[in-house]
Amino acid sequence: MTKDILSLLPGEIEQELEALGEPKYRAKQIFTWLHRGARDFDEMTNLPKALREKLKSEYRLYRPRVLKKQESQIDGTIKYLWELSDGNAVETVVMSYKHGNTVCVSSQVGCRQGCAFCASTIGGLVRCLEPSEILDEVLFSQIDSGKPISNIVLMGIGEPLDNFDNVMRFLELVNHPDGMNIGMRHISLSTCGITERLDDLADRDLQLTLSVSLHAPDDETRSKLMPANRGRGVRQLMDCCRRYYEKTGRRISFEYAMIDGVNDTEKHARLLAREAKSVAAHVNLIPLNHVEERQFKPSTAGHMKAFIRILEEEGVNVTVRRRLGSDVDASCGQLRRKMQTGKDKNTSE
Repeated sequence: MTKDILSLLPGEIEQELEALGEPKYRAKQIFTWLHRGARDFDEMTNLPKALREKLKSEYRLYRPRVLKKQESQIDGTIKYLWELSDGNAVETVVMSYKHGNTVCVSSQVGCRQGCAFCASTIGGLVRCLEPSEILDEVLFSQIDSGKPISNIVLMGIGEPLDNFDNVMRFLELVNHPDGMNIGMRHISLSTCGITERLDDLADRDLQLTLSVSLHAPDDETRSKLMPANRGRGVRQLMDCCRRYYEKTGRRISFEYAMIDGVNDTEKHARLLAREAKSVAAHVNLIPLNHVEERQFKPSTAGHMKAFIRILEEEGVNVTVRRRLGSDVDASCGQLRRKMQTGKDKNTSE
């Protein structure tokens, strides 16, 4: 079976070349070509032809194909549906801000977490993405869009901490100075709260931004919305967040989708304020995106305003996420879901 060369670091490529009887200095050349988006070993023109032939026989190099591309006429947000080597598909979103271009990447095909308001989890988990596949989302979104990527958020399809080892390797690859060289402080990782992995992440002290998809501050509400809360609980999650903050010194962000009549009451606001202050967290309120298969509705403007007022009165730093790409299936997982159900059979636009 051929090996996935794009998931290897330069030192590992050196070892592979040594085993092939090739000079180790070629590793940096190969790594650079791969991280520039080479689709074939023959594109690596500064390598001897004999070495290129060896690489073809030993390693696989599949780059994703655009199945669907949607560009917002409102704010320029671009949403991609990428086809992977096995025919599965994942979504990636490129968003432009004053501070630069951000790409939101998926870490799994589907998701096993079962959040009640999310399109990504409908149909469950198919498989985890390889480090190379996550990297390609960043690289080819940049190449196809023509927008230089300066920031990455792991908030697409899947739970990053449920694919821990591959995500950690992706972070090494995308951070490497001979690759895309995107600094850890420009990367955010979002988790629904896989507490058994949060301490592992803290131990790595990566200096990325941790975003916890909280969505409810009490076990009763959160367990209904997020099955991942069952058997863990808000208290255990807050303890992990506190340890993470103490270990890394990096402030945590709580992601909170505002759902009408579910988690947007005064009681929820005061509980949320208490938990946020206990771990010095920032709260990012998210206007809920509509998902056809779900019955939830976004909070009213009045409820949103009252909720924000309570948080601010309690001394919590709070922002409301700007809605981007509302005309291009903004909620994560919707484009893939349309493809699965046959509602959208068009290829890229």
